[in-house]
Amino acid sequence: MANEMLSQEEINALLKEDEVELSPLERDALGEIGNIAFGSGSTALSLLLNRRVELNTPTVELSDIGELVRKYPKPCIAAEVDYKSGLRGTNLLMIQMHDGAVIADLMLGGDGTKPNKELGEMEMSAIGEAMNQMIGKASTSMSSLFNLRVEIAPPRTRVLEMNNIEEFSNQIAKDNLVAVIYFRLLIENLVDSKLMLVIPYAFAREMANTLIDKGETAPPESKKVETAQTSARQPAARGETRDPDSVRPIQFNVLNSTVNHEQAGNLNLLLDVPLQISVELGSTRMRIKEILDLGIGSVIELDRLAGEQVDILVNGKLIAKGEVVVIDENFGVKITV
Repeated sequence: MANEMLSQEEINALLKEDEVELSPLERDALGEIGNIAFGSGSTALSLLLNRRVELNTPTVELSDIGELVRKYPKPCIAAEVDYKSGLRGTNLLMIQMHDGAVIADLMLGGDGTKPNKELGEMEMSAIGEAMNQMIGKASTSMSSLFNLRVEIAPPRTRVLEMNNIEEFSNQIAKDNLVAVIYFRLLIENLVDSKLMLVIPYAFAREMANTLIDKGETAPPESKKVETAQTSARQPAARGETRDPDSVRPIQFNVLNSTVNHEQAGNLNLLLDVPLQISVELGSTRMRIKEILDLGIGSVIELDRLAGEQVDILVNGKLIAKGEVVVIDENFGVKITV
């Protein structure tokens, strides 16, 4: 026994045994971040592909990079993004090669049923744009969720062979420990697989505790439903006569529509949350080939007639329509509907 020595990995595990863990609250917070942020990301991808896209409720795990390399399908496509303001850190969005090929085929005018397995420059550009759109929408949702102005650098998209940890950047692999948020990715009868968001352990805890400190993870108060007694709702057996006096009408509690002071205070917390208001003149869909052909002087025809009302959106949600007006030297919009 005296001659037996612990390996360096065993020593590191003992030293970090009490440190490297996510509390249940932190896991819930990360799941909530993933659910809200990439819920809007899936909407962006759906609009881009013109197909129904679903990201089901995420699951959160703690993993080391080596285990991640062993478990995830090889190779895969990854988009790495750095946060510049609001949050400071890096994360990695990963999809399987087949899923990326389907996305590229749809964006390049195909139907996704026979994607090109050999991803060339054009296919990788299409996949990169799709992942950029998802990550961009996710960061916008994080801004609202954290009540911070979250800005990101342009994501870097590449193929990971997933043979060793040296393929990961220093920002991802420096602690050799990551939080992994798994989503089930569904693209209308074409894709049913996993999408994965990889966040370095320290940054994951920072994100989770930022949300916890904001009080956004408190579960809503459960609602109680009054039900009738079993004897009152079950039919009488055949040949049995029920005593009329034993059947009583259901008594419902009187609903109180007044808002107490605590609820009013909670609502007041939302009044200072900044929201992004935008006005959409129109939109259109173009293939990547057509976009690459654009140059100075090119005219893009939109799906809206001249003089038609414009859409007014709050955080991407349509709330009203209006007319474009000029206020001094600036454009404005007058709400009409």
